Amino acid sequence: MRLGSWGSAPIPICLIDYPPSKPVQPTLTNQAQPRAGLSRASLLVATCSTIIEWYDFTLCLYFATVLSRVFFGPGATSLLTALGGFAVSYLMRPLGALVFGHIGDRYGRRRMMLLSMAVMTGAMLVTALLPTHAQIGAWAGWLLLLLRCLMAFSVGGEYTGVVAYLLEGARPGRRGLVTSLAAAASEVGALLAVGVCALLVYGLPTASVDTWGWRLPFLLGAVLAGGVWLARSTMQESPDFERQQEAGTVPTSPLRHTLRYHRPAILRTFAISALGSITYYVGITYVPTFLSTTGQRGEGEALGLSTMAAVVVILVTPFVGLLSDRLGRKPVLAVLAGASALLPITLFSLMRGGSTLQAILGAVVLAAVAGGVSAVGAAATAEQFPGEGRLSGLALGATAATAVFGGLTPFLAELLIARTGWPLVPGAMIALVALLVLPVLLTMPETAFSKRTT
Repeated sequence: MRLGSWGSAPIPICLIDYPPSKPVQPTLTNQAQPRAGLSRASLLVATCSTIIEWYDFTLCLYFATVLSRVFFGPGATSLLTALGGFAVSYLMRPLGALVFGHIGDRYGRRRMMLLSMAVMTGAMLVTALLPTHAQIGAWAGWLLLLLRCLMAFSVGGEYTGVVAYLLEGARPGRRGLVTSLAAAASEVGALLAVGVCALLVYGLPTASVDTWGWRLPFLLGAVLAGGVWLARSTMQESPDFERQQEAGTVPTSPLRHTLRYHRPAILRTFAISALGSITYYVGITYVPTFLSTTGQRGEGEALGLSTMAAVVVILVTPFVGLLSDRLGRKPVLAVLAGASALLPITLFSLMRGGSTLQAILGAVVLAAVAGGVSAVGAAATAEQFPGEGRLSGLALGATAATAVFGGLTPFLAELLIARTGWPLVPGAMIALVALLVLPVLLTMPETAFSKRTT
């Protein structure tokens, strides 16, 4: 099937590179009146379907200790090898974001989201059927890495596509709240992943988990992803993309358009996403591995603490999104950056050497800070760009930062702990990034109170 004929909305015959002379800024008021927002059904499908995509993607991180044994064999270096492979796969996220971003900017957000979910469905199903290290040796690890790269390629376009879709379908004054739901839904997916992993670890003997139990979460993910693809086929197209089609302003080369007119916006989104990525991937998804290897806690207890942290993120996210609608993106991000600079070293210390109650406190506070950054960052990054080329801009800024400060940092944290012998390295990494991005957050333009997304 040709890409140009996929879906119900026609593709314009003539696409021009827009604008011909000067860039469109997100806060300009000389645009046509915005269309009516998306239906609640379309917003709900876009939000909830992110649950499954993120369940599929975070499953490997939460299951890292198990998958390291299954696919890389026994030995002290298996976990580090697995985390290193997962880190390499994150380099596919910017590539996926650019490819899917081009599709979304030129052919529509809806088509892009259908394609990304189809790729994820296939990758999950094949992963569930992989042979193990005991069956084919080192080839098992390479195959897992290949499929992990395919998942990262899919997710590269998934999250930015959903954020843009929700932003463009929300009414003014509620964009922070509505787009924060994408972050909340992604954490629901992560909660589902960690819950399923904890259930398996607690409910099955280790030998059964390593032999066949590890396949069950991936099979579940493939089935759920297939169902989401069907639900997404009922979604409306973004009203902003329909505006571009009618006005003839769909850029023929979204990437070139964005690089030409919105370089400062790319740098700002990189900074915002760098903070969101390291607080999330080191402060949340790396925590089970940290607790198991450094905190001397069992896999089941570590996953249980991560489940509590995920619940906190889900509760905090909509509140922070709404707060950013009331107070603005800048002040909320600045406060969260300050907390990220001051608290993480102490919190990792509590998780490592404290009582169970102190470990819970450390994990919960870290999760609340990370969830807050993700919540306000969703709208703040998307609002840096006009509708034309928005997904490509997010790919260049937000997704590139995630590849560096998300995928690489769990591996780097584990490596630095092993090399330096200092178990609080993860907290220091978060604090350093927060200090570096704080000046950018304090000087960026406020976008919360613009009445338009274009």
